[in-house]
Amino acid sequence: MSDRGSLSDPFIEKIEEWVDRSQGRVRADVVHDKLSALGYQGSPRTTRRVVRAVKAAWRRDHARAYRPWIPEPGLWLQWDYGDGPVVGGRATVLFCAWLAWSRFRVILPLFDRTLPSVISAWDRTFRILGGAPTYLLTDNEKTVTTRHVARIPVRNPAIVSAAVYYGVVVRTCVVADPESKGGAESTVRIAKADVVPTEANLRPGYATFAELEAACQAAMDRFNTRAHAVTRRVPFEALAEERAHLHRIPDEPYQVAFGLSRSVSWSSTVTLDGARYSVPHTLRDTKVWVRVAGDEVVIVAGGPGEVKEVARHRRVGPGQAAIDPAHYPERKEPADRRPKATTAAEAAFLSLGEGAKLWLLEAASVGIRGIEARMKEAVALAGVLGHDRVDEALGLAAMAGRFAPGDLAAICAARRAEVRRADPVSSLQPGTGRWAGFQHKEAR
Repeated sequence: MSDRGSLSDPFIEKIEEWVDRSQGRVRADVVHDKLSALGYQGSPRTTRRVVRAVKAAWRRDHARAYRPWIPEPGLWLQWDYGDGPVVGGRATVLFCAWLAWSRFRVILPLFDRTLPSVISAWDRTFRILGGAPTYLLTDNEKTVTTRHVARIPVRNPAIVSAAVYYGVVVRTCVVADPESKGGAESTVRIAKADVVPTEANLRPGYATFAELEAACQAAMDRFNTRAHAVTRRVPFEALAEERAHLHRIPDEPYQVAFGLSRSVSWSSTVTLDGARYSVPHTLRDTKVWVRVAGDEVVIVAGGPGEVKEVARHRRVGPGQAAIDPAHYPERKEPADRRPKATTAAEAAFLSLGEGAKLWLLEAASVGIRGIEARMKEAVALAGVLGHDRVDEALGLAAMAGRFAPGDLAAICAARRAEVRRADPVSSLQPGTGRWAGFQHKEAR
């Protein structure tokens, strides 16, 4: 079989030039139009076949070649962010970290990606892992890289200071090169699929941030207690082995980025620039850190085991207060105030009954003068008319608001008057006796 030449052969160098100039992205229809302008007589189908072959050859020559990455224990930790669910009208962020050797995943919810939030997530991650690795790898976020000079990333001095404190080195992946931190991106993907409410997982929304934290913890437990698809090891068990290669971190968290230190008062508030802001009542008499983020005030708390955001308020002016009712326990209704006698005269009055107690409460609430004299009058009146009748009169006087001298005696006199009833025997009202013998015609 003899080789036949193709109509594209005279133009093959030009096609290769266009493919190379477009980095292998040029479309076959665009190439066909350009070739037609140069006198090409081939069909679009032929052009597509030739362009496909030229692109395949270009990719073979320009494909990235590298050795497989074999992670070492205790060396690399990758982290990235994912959009979290909306909780209470506020957007959240999922901080997702991945320890490369053991494949242990950490998922923490945050309210933002600011430097203090990132460092607090670092601290919590290191304490979950039981130590810190040598390198931290992430994207070129503004919290990590302020700018590039001659394609060299310039680190944020604040993040460098925190890294030195924890004994780690921050590295950033090459721009537009997701292959350099695929583990963290995979963690983000599965975390969002599991934690963020979607139609696929049928998960309901979160009423509170604490519910989101519980869901992230449950997802971590699930991911880290099942065998990894590649290593065939359980990440939780592998972490126990890798922990020996992690270095110890300071007992206290890195506090510089968290803001100003403040003591929580007895009223569960802290002061900043003359204004007061509430924190959860469980933090009373403890130390927290307060900082300003835009038009909000962020309060962070925690000990060596965990540092996290506990409150966030709109910033208010000096002398004002921002109080969140959710920071305080539900107040129990006070028990009914019951009068207690401290003298013999008070005991004699209160022994009359519930009406006497009600009268005292009502009279005291409106500030009646001469209460003691009215009480003695009631006791004396009870000796004549009886306790029950005077106690009933005292209850009526309390409800009617009659506390003047003589009111109680008048009520007692009115209650003594008997109510006269008509005698049916001597009544002039016609009765119904004459209807007794009446029968309906139909009944006969």
